[in-house]
Amino acid sequence: MTNTIFHDIHQKSRLSMKEVNEALKEFGLYSAQWSLLFCLNRLGSMTQTEIWQYLNVEAPTVTRTLVKLEERKLIIRKEGKDKRERIVQLTEHAKDLIPRIETRIEKLEQTMLQALSEEERIQLAFLLNKISGSGETDGIK
Repeated sequence: MTNTIFHDIHQKSRLSMKEVNEALKEFGLYSAQWSLLFCLNRLGSMTQTEIWQYLNVEAPTVTRTLVKLEERKLIIRKEGKDKRERIVQLTEHAKDLIPRIETRIEKLEQTMLQALSEEERIQLAFLLNKISGSGETDGIK
């Protein structure tokens, strides 16, 4: 019998991305953009390198996402220590918008996890983080 855990994780991940994208439509965003905004909101200003390393995404993908967020006036990029380094930070517009987005995503999360008890939700978060090696339960390393 073949173990299907990673297939199941992949399928649930695809479903959750589809649902998140649907929820984010009202804000004109996609899940990849929200991941980046979420990251900056939780961790503060970061270099582009720190962002792609944290999100486990290729640098060109992050750059394209940043351009779109910059066009929407949700982030700004400033020069870092040298001409190649760029520091990314949220704009005031993004800081005002994020609580509304978080409320929408929290509602979606509650809906998607309604079959789980609070204890099972905590256990799920713990196990997912254990797989990634972070050992923390809030999704932030």
